[in-house]
Amino acid sequence: MRETQRVDKILSNLGFGTRKQIKQLIRNGEVKVDGQVINDSGMHIDPKKSQIEISGQRLKYRQFIYIMMNKPAGVISATFDNRHKTVIDILPDEYKCFNLFPVGRLDIDTEGLLLLTNDGQLAHELLSPKKHVPKKYFAFIEGSVSQDDVKKFEEGITLDDGYKTLPAELYILDSGVNSSVDVVIYEGKFHQIKRMFEAVGKKVKFLKRIAMGSLVLDKELAPGECRELTEEELSNLINEVKGKNTDKLN
Repeated sequence: MRETQRVDKILSNLGFGTRKQIKQLIRNGEVKVDGQVINDSGMHIDPKKSQIEISGQRLKYRQFIYIMMNKPAGVISATFDNRHKTVIDILPDEYKCFNLFPVGRLDIDTEGLLLLTNDGQLAHELLSPKKHVPKKYFAFIEGSVSQDDVKKFEEGITLDDGYKTLPAELYILDSGVNSSVDVVIYEGKFHQIKRMFEAVGKKVKFLKRIAMGSLVLDKELAPGECRELTEEELSNLINEVKGKNTDKLN
């Protein structure tokens, strides 16, 4: 059985205006379905099978969109803000009609992988504490990171508010007056990685998320750039939250 929807609902969901505005477009003869001008905004069609045109523009219907962004510093992970530019503001215009939102958040000064979608169910699964989806970061640290710190991260760090984090993985890439590390965490408390290092007497100078679950930041994406997920990337993410692919990040 095919899934049909009202034409005005389809166009509204795609960001072409309110139901009232779309009804006016249809009255003006600006909407075609399968090459025929329609006059009924309540007409039911299968958006996956029918070809829709609005004001001469042919639509490619997609219920859900999944965007990988390399979030730059200085931009906030939100859909709207009065003071700062948001990740939605820097999306290419072609994606702005899909009502996308960021899955989780990165601090304003944190860079790297951010997933944007309009698929609320997948977002919920990825962020669910029960799923423990790993998030991997590269960090530049002020201070010498030691094996003792690695052990403390493995045991869980008690933060400044008394909360003890889940066990985390700390990989030392370079240690000295300043250190380079990779960190894998399984939750997303406010400023968590910064607070974890503060708890062991060190300071995060730079932080970049490089993976979330099976999804790895595309190295070809410059800060601020984005692209849609490949079918393989999306399939791996979906399988992961369903429990079919729960290998830890290394």
